[in-house]
Amino acid sequence: MAAMLDSDRRRKRGLEGDDGGVGHRGRPNVAALVGGAVVLLAVFFVILMLLGARPLAAQGLADFDYENLSFRGVSADVGLVVPSARIEGTQSFGGRVDLGFLGPGVRVTAGFNRWSSYLTREEVGALEAQLERLIDEQAQPGSPSASVDLGRISWADFAINTDAHMMWSLPGGLTSYAGMGATAHIMQGGGAVIEDTFVEDLLSSIRAGVNAHAGVEVPVHRRLRLVGEARYEILEDLNYLQLRVGGQVMFGAWAGGAAR
Repeated sequence: MAAMLDSDRRRKRGLEGDDGGVGHRGRPNVAALVGGAVVLLAVFFVILMLLGARPLAAQGLADFDYENLSFRGVSADVGLVVPSARIEGTQSFGGRVDLGFLGPGVRVTAGFNRWSSYLTREEVGALEAQLERLIDEQAQPGSPSASVDLGRISWADFAINTDAHMMWSLPGGLTSYAGMGATAHIMQGGGAVIEDTFVEDLLSSIRAGVNAHAGVEVPVHRRLRLVGEARYEILEDLNYLQLRVGGQVMFGAWAGGAAR
């Protein structure tokens, strides 16, 4: 039994690699990714200025307090997930709660998002090759080479996020926003072959991430806005772009000088 447990631990270490990612072939430079996201947001702000956008209200440090933090709206959205690698593109759905303004023009939201996809054939192939190598290393001399077929492996993400962003008014009554946030990702792996194995355990975990996002809100009624958003999620071993569209129902008056 001890030998079996030791073998299982060695397989896990071999599959995780140095960074803990299953089948992952190198830790991404998270600092560089976050820096890139900040640069993209800066470019977005420059574009807004060229379009004639202006902050919803001027502000100083003295303007930031909790007075205007309150429940102001709820929204639902659907979207597309465009991954940088590892998984296939897929669809998503989610929602958010508008928590009001931390300061003039600085809004806070909290939300969730859910998608389910499959590991790419290349990713599964790399994982199979790692398993075959590990099995061959532990096999008796002269044994036939291992052949592993893991089939299709699913990977799902339930994300819970808290965001803060600056809001800007655009010509035509439109409102734009851009900012960053923190996300908790509840990842779940699955597949007929890997069910109840350590491979499924390694794919299933809770991971922290950050996001950069920007969007536009179109008022269609005093209490209803259409929302379009682009969001880039950064995890330790998975990055993806989301394009979302949805609607938000508003409650109460706008605060901090926001356009009505």
